[in-house]
Amino acid sequence: MSYKDRNVLVTGGAGFLGSELVSQLVRAGANVTVFDNFSSGKKEYLKHYNKIRIIKGDIINKQAIQKTAKDKDVIFNLAALPFIPDSFYYPVDFFKVNAIGTLNVLWAVANVSGIESFVHISTSEVYGSAQYVPMDENHPTFPYSTYAVSKLAGDRASFTLHKESGVPAVIIRPFNSYGPKFTQPYIIPEIITQLLKNNNELTLGNLNSTRDLTFVEDTVSAIMKAGSTKKAIGEIINVGSGNEVKISNLANRLIMLYGRKTKIKTDESRLRPFDVNRLVCNNTKAKNILKWKPKVPLDEGLKRTLDWAVKHTVDFKAPFKRWYFKK
Repeated sequence: MSYKDRNVLVTGGAGFLGSELVSQLVRAGANVTVFDNFSSGKKEYLKHYNKIRIIKGDIINKQAIQKTAKDKDVIFNLAALPFIPDSFYYPVDFFKVNAIGTLNVLWAVANVSGIESFVHISTSEVYGSAQYVPMDENHPTFPYSTYAVSKLAGDRASFTLHKESGVPAVIIRPFNSYGPKFTQPYIIPEIITQLLKNNNELTLGNLNSTRDLTFVEDTVSAIMKAGSTKKAIGEIINVGSGNEVKISNLANRLIMLYGRKTKIKTDESRLRPFDVNRLVCNNTKAKNILKWKPKVPLDEGLKRTLDWAVKHTVDFKAPFKRWYFKK
């Protein structure tokens, strides 16, 4: 299926993955509607696309999402509360958005005729730490955070409503994505932010954990293919590079790219109470069904991310005190 002249809705379209998805959809000729409450997404990430429609709204508002879903051909659900440490302090809010909010979008899809594909963006965090590697879609789900539990609830709801109500759902479980236009202090943005503050010392948490890193353009390329591949409907598909990188190695790569002598220090206060130690993606299913594979090598992706960060100031809201949570 081509996206040209298709009516496409992207919830969370102003976020990190969402804004890149909007970019790729616009280039493909789609008529794009963005639905976002801008709790972490940024309007500036969409300012170059004057033909898209932007609706400020929240997926916990059932009526708003039902109205917005009408006359759409494809819906991508990326709206979520995404930052794991926040979930330790606001578990109810995370379930409202990531579980109930996803159900609201799903129910809208179930009650709107003509929708050809619904792509729900889950996360590799639903697996917990690797019990075997590489981790395929049959790997046991054992989430290590309230964030991951809430995402698994939305993930499973997408699958069951596909079976019960015929929602044409595809569930994508991305492993760790990185790149420009980041919105949260994940590990790569955190390292870069500290480097740009002219520190001669990096203060990090678990240096021995490993992650599977995929450049944002590649992750979104898989998401695009998921929305246009009929064989993907009803499937759960992992998206990742298939390579693991230790956090200490990642930090040293970024230090080398930045070109400043910097020491790495472990701060135990940064350790999570229940930490995922290892993530490694088995992307065989993505290769077979979506005909997808990542293209951007890690060092190239890191350089592009660092170059972007040098030119742009990203102001992360204070952890656990974001305006979204203010009552």
